[in-house]
Amino acid sequence: MVDTPMSSNETGTSEPRRAMVVDDSRAMRLILRRMLNECGFRVSEAGNGREAIDRLSAGEKAELVMVDWNMPELNGYEFIQMVRAERAFDGVRLVMVTTETEMHQVSKALEAGADEYIMKPFTREVIQDKLALIGLGAAES
Repeated sequence: MVDTPMSSNETGTSEPRRAMVVDDSRAMRLILRRMLNECGFRVSEAGNGREAIDRLSAGEKAELVMVDWNMPELNGYEFIQMVRAERAFDGVRLVMVTTETEMHQVSKALEAGADEYIMKPFTREVIQDKLALIGLGAAES
């Protein structure tokens, strides 16, 4: 049995946590969706940063956004800057998931407001460890 991360809604009842995966690669969105589903998240997807910003601005809820760096229209770095500029999104945890492995890129993403940074390729265990580091690990039994 998989423990599902839960959060309280306005009525005080618990519901599965929500995540959004933002990547222009359909295959990568599918991989991350499956891993996050296994961690108990309800997952939505966006193909680029512009689509993700538009959906969040329209009221879509996400406690976690996993975002690729290199995307058309609005890249992951610009997405993180825009999210962190809006107080309405203060509670959203942002994880950069990318092939950008140079330390100055990692630092740049973290300085812009990313909560964590995952380098591709990765394993489910890496995802679980990063989620735990940002307080979104599986609920304790």
